[in-house]
Amino acid sequence: MADDADRGRRRGVTTSSLPPSVIATLPGTYYTDENVFGLEQARIFESMWFCAVRAADLTKPGAFRTVQIGRESVIVSRSKDGSIRAFLNVCRHRGARICTEESGEVRRAFQCPYHAWTYDLDGKLIAAPNLSRMPDIDRVEFGLVKVHVREWLGYVWVCLADEPRPFEEEVQAQVAGRLGDLDAVHNYGIENLALGRRIVYDVKANWKLIVENFMECYHCATIHPELTEVLPEFADGLATQLYVGHGAEFGEGVEGFTVDGSAGVDRIPGVSETQDRRYYGLTVKPTMFLNLVPDHVILHRMFPLAVDRTIVECDWLFRADVVEDGRDIEPSVELFHRVNVQDFDACERCQPAMGSRAYARGGVLVPTEHHIGAFHEWVLDRLGTGQPT
Repeated sequence: MADDADRGRRRGVTTSSLPPSVIATLPGTYYTDENVFGLEQARIFESMWFCAVRAADLTKPGAFRTVQIGRESVIVSRSKDGSIRAFLNVCRHRGARICTEESGEVRRAFQCPYHAWTYDLDGKLIAAPNLSRMPDIDRVEFGLVKVHVREWLGYVWVCLADEPRPFEEEVQAQVAGRLGDLDAVHNYGIENLALGRRIVYDVKANWKLIVENFMECYHCATIHPELTEVLPEFADGLATQLYVGHGAEFGEGVEGFTVDGSAGVDRIPGVSETQDRRYYGLTVKPTMFLNLVPDHVILHRMFPLAVDRTIVECDWLFRADVVEDGRDIEPSVELFHRVNVQDFDACERCQPAMGSRAYARGGVLVPTEHHIGAFHEWVLDRLGTGQPT
């Protein structure tokens, strides 16, 4: 990570004017400038492995979901052999969008609604009006443009880059670096859990504000009364992500990760004794949050749609028998739903001020937030510039 002077120069702030206990944030323009957001789309969202779709949502061949990743609409679907495929949602004829719905099923093929060019579930061009008169058309070459896919933790990750970085280096290394090793997350058997609830939030704020909020707990005592009752150490402003392998311990008398501290549901079988009665929070760049507690997992996927708008899909995952038996999961869901609403409201309050002259040079990070500075440096490195273009 850059030293304070270099960091300040890159962010347009004179660090010598700051007290030693604080460091500079990014300037406000990084949250409002369309050019910056365009760079983020190209150099972050369209270049990295992106957690896109829960694999179990694609229940059978022909099932699909469309997701917005950077500037691209992507079709993620299950092929005839049961494997996952992903394609750019663009017809190779005249560029019309193939799938106009967010989700659905096709029987055997995707068909463009404009001129009826038709592609099988592996993306190959199989039919088009008068196609027989064009024998020189290579049906694979003129098929749908494929996107790299990888399944992990029960989710489909996609990468739009021509040559993606190894998944192990870009994604799994982040999780291992936070928890100490990959076994710590595999203990939860996330790929075998069932979806208990999904809530979609439309947040009128820049995606980086949401990441920064999730990374720190300086605000927890102010806006998260229910959370700090369950996790008392959060009231001191120390985020769980500050320490490798650290999980915030449940408070005395707290039985479960629920809105009232009551007992939750059955513990996930693989969770170790050292992980019991603890909460682990992880940021997996660019746009995924992972929350681990003994009896369920909460996973956020963010889809930045504009410089000031981010869709967040939040999944609550429980043991399959808990969901199938209709057990009461409401106290568990309600706790983090309240946390989400409180957090997103705070982010939306910050977004208008990003364009204020008062924030032209940014703000400051107090000591318990200094790790956010590493996130800012990561953003600057990905953009390849210290100033907006």
